[in-house]
Amino acid sequence: MIKIWGRRSAYNVQKVLWTIGELGLAYQHIDASGSAGGLDQPDFLAMNPHGRIPVLVDDNLTVWESNSIVRYLCANYSRDHLWAEAPAKRSLAERWMDWELATLQPDFLDLFWGFYRTPEALRDQQKIQHASLRCQKHFALLDAHLAEQAFVAGDAFSMGDIPVATSLYRYFEMGTPTPEIPNVRRWYGALFERKAFREYIMTSFDELYARQTF
Repeated sequence: MIKIWGRRSAYNVQKVLWTIGELGLAYQHIDASGSAGGLDQPDFLAMNPHGRIPVLVDDNLTVWESNSIVRYLCANYSRDHLWAEAPAKRSLAERWMDWELATLQPDFLDLFWGFYRTPEALRDQQKIQHASLRCQKHFALLDAHLAEQAFVAGDAFSMGDIPVATSLYRYFEMGTPTPEIPNVRRWYGALFERKAFREYIMTSFDELYARQTF
């Protein structure tokens, strides 16, 4: 059975759980990080020397880094569906996955930590504003891309949608201003129809409010 280490409310763990849900795979969840700790233990560091979550073990294979786990699961369990066999088609999904990891995620997490996870009295409003403006720019770019197609990599849902959309629920619900991005909103509505998205992404994150450590 597949095993996943991580905290369910952790952003990168949610990417993996959503993927598992889309694929309908049985799995065992092992709580790690936050109050559960364990990231500095020898057994965990043997799986991921960086001491970070998520970590996935599938039989004798261990995979770390959330987007790599998403790629592995889709390639192994969903070839020519979530994982496109054609390299050109697959590259579009992978480009947006890499963009999410390198560009969108750092700025979104700056905003989420600066605004939502920092107690109000300690917030740096200038940094929050800068992070918000960067996120608005990124989502405007994504909105323009989605004006041409239903999903990130074409007319069908694919692995590319998962990392890029993991931030959407928190972005729209945490209480900061969001831009007019009708194509992203339309895409968000389509994702809402997916059971796994509702189960693993559209979950309460109240426990993280004003909490700088976990």
